[in-house]
Amino acid sequence: MIKIIATSDWHLGNLFHGNDRLPEHTHFLNWLLDQINTHQPDALLVAGDVFDNGNPSAAAQSAYYEFLADATQACPQMQVVITAGNHDSASRLEAPRPMLTRHKVEIRGTVHRKWKQSTENEEGYWQVDYDDLLIPVSNSDGEQVVVLAVPYLRSDVVQNANYSQGVNIFLHTITDRARELYPGQTLVMMAHMYAKGADIAKSDYSEKIVIGGQEEVNMEGWTDHPDYLTCGHIHKRQHIWNTDWARYSGSVLPMSFAEKDYTHGIDLVTFEVGRHPKVEQIVYEPQHKLVVLPDDDAELSPAKLKTLIKKALPDRLHEKPDDDYSYVVLKVKMDRANNDDIRELEDLMNTKNAVLCKIQKIIPQTDVSTIVGSRQMKSLDDILNRDPMETLKEAYLIKHGTDMNVDQTALLADLLSGIKNESND
Repeated sequence: MIKIIATSDWHLGNLFHGNDRLPEHTHFLNWLLDQINTHQPDALLVAGDVFDNGNPSAAAQSAYYEFLADATQACPQMQVVITAGNHDSASRLEAPRPMLTRHKVEIRGTVHRKWKQSTENEEGYWQVDYDDLLIPVSNSDGEQVVVLAVPYLRSDVVQNANYSQGVNIFLHTITDRARELYPGQTLVMMAHMYAKGADIAKSDYSEKIVIGGQEEVNMEGWTDHPDYLTCGHIHKRQHIWNTDWARYSGSVLPMSFAEKDYTHGIDLVTFEVGRHPKVEQIVYEPQHKLVVLPDDDAELSPAKLKTLIKKALPDRLHEKPDDDYSYVVLKVKMDRANNDDIRELEDLMNTKNAVLCKIQKIIPQTDVSTIVGSRQMKSLDDILNRDPMETLKEAYLIKHGTDMNVDQTALLADLLSGIKNESND
């Protein structure tokens, strides 16, 4: 039996609404170290987006290397395999590879090529070095699986007009190569991509998704696939669409308020000869919860929102929030709120064991049919013959929920008069 811990999307160095999350990531890494000590896995797979950007801070890199040092010491027989995601600098991540390999830490940031010499009458050519991405993992009993360590495939690697097709060709080819070199062995692929049908947040999603689905990979119909695929990039833990052998492990922390209800953790995957892989999620509770007040579609006035804040959030015991504070978004109805109301909400939040990330201003939707003097436009003549002042007043009322004041109306009248005079000249 071989045990593997699969994880991805750490995003070390992330700032959450301007707040440094390094203490949160340290909290997770310490928890992960405890899980490694407890389960003594044969391998730890990290499928991309180790860092939040290609130029991580010194503090983020220090936390990363300190974890690797502690993990390899806590579990000396464990093989660590780390691949680059789309947030990572592939070359920077792979730079310490020669040194880390000596400590059973394999880094695959980039896809390397090797020169293949053709016949005497033909020129040579560069070929992807698939063998470099194949990493055997063994346990103390000599049982073995082969890890297919595929980093995020950028367009210069895929080199195909259809990105999905190009990625599929790459994944199929490396799988065929693994079966050629390691016949009969269990194959475990790790990748970082946006698979077709993946469930992402409807809004405020934090994954870098290319508009139009240009990087969406359709894996449907792949029959000769690896035994298991653990994937990074999508932050919600889930099966990859229409498969029972491929899964996103999910991010270790919520990366936006749209992810506040996601379950976070790591996957413990067990491989036994002749059996399907057994997958168990080990749930991790992030250090700080994400709270939205109100947590439904209610539109609260500033006064009612203050009452809710006092009831829902604990008081701050010290000048700064304690270690278990929450990140908070406030949704306030703005039809009658002013700057003083907003300032009072901010002052109240400063007395709570919480960090205010933003105040979301909810502008009530105006029913156009109830506006006095409004009328439906039934023809082009209706639009052309309508008084522009009437149209602009209604537009202002719809957007702001209140009528223009006298000064605004006078200013707009002068503007329209000036436009009319210019058109007559």
